[in-house]
Amino acid sequence: MADFTFAGKRIKSATRQQVELPAGRLPSGTQLSLAVEVLHGAEKGPVLWLSGAIHGDEIVGVEIIRRVLERLDARRLSGTIIAVPVVNVFGFVTGSRYLPGRRDLNRSFPGSVRGPLASRLARLFIDEVVDVSDIGIDFHAGSDDRTNLPQVRGNMDHAETHRLGLAFGAPLVLHSKTIKGTLRDVALKRGKTIILFEGGEPRRFSEQAVAVGVMGTLRSLEALGMGGIVGVVPDPPAKAPTLSRSTAWVRASRGGIFRLETELGSYVTKGGRVGMIADPSGRGGSEVRARSTGVVMGHSVNPLVHQGDALVHIAEFA
Repeated sequence: MADFTFAGKRIKSATRQQVELPAGRLPSGTQLSLAVEVLHGAEKGPVLWLSGAIHGDEIVGVEIIRRVLERLDARRLSGTIIAVPVVNVFGFVTGSRYLPGRRDLNRSFPGSVRGPLASRLARLFIDEVVDVSDIGIDFHAGSDDRTNLPQVRGNMDHAETHRLGLAFGAPLVLHSKTIKGTLRDVALKRGKTIILFEGGEPRRFSEQAVAVGVMGTLRSLEALGMGGIVGVVPDPPAKAPTLSRSTAWVRASRGGIFRLETELGSYVTKGGRVGMIADPSGRGGSEVRARSTGVVMGHSVNPLVHQGDALVHIAEFA
């Protein structure tokens, strides 16, 4: 197969190469850059990007991508994989969701070459990664003291997205609209197929989420006809994913200590009890009940809550 050109560098077929994309300089003068692993296969096929840590504290994708790369051999691959384990390099190093100025990278796309660091980083990723790819898998975790059930999100009304979302094999597949400024929104407008994986909590390699993310990514490669897998090819999941088109948060009716009485993946019914809120001494207890029927797709991991705080996230059934 012909060489693949990435960021001005030529990558020969059936090889793996690391490429550094300069992204700017820190106030110290230190160069900030994206480390990219490019696997260019031996046969023709699609170009797939894998991206992690767009929010710097959501690091589960870093480990997923590392383990996926361990299982791949460019000599067996059809097509090309562009893997960017850490997109928000500044937030990753500082342990923060954000970039300077508290800017959210996943609200900064498509970005600008003359904007602040978040905008420049977004523009770099679009120009060098998204625009040369056909398909993307973007990895995220829960945010702000929340954990998520491993799940795939995307526009499930789009046939190829729907096919890829189900092939991934996460326990939950969620149809979700895009938000302006997100990577998914801009990629879709550029004609790319993209799914978003969510799982685990910030600043943690949640093992369940990592395992589901790795197996799902390998299944996606098989579904795309890319192959390249060393060792056993993962089977489809024993249980078909649950498909949901809407979600709802259960919120705290009062402040206090929240004691969760359900778990990720549990089935709950409307009006069913999911926890209790009480004073630290246990006085003044108040039951927390589900407002809809569905699957627990996320919940707070911080027991200290204020009135109105989001406690349990439910993927609703029609």
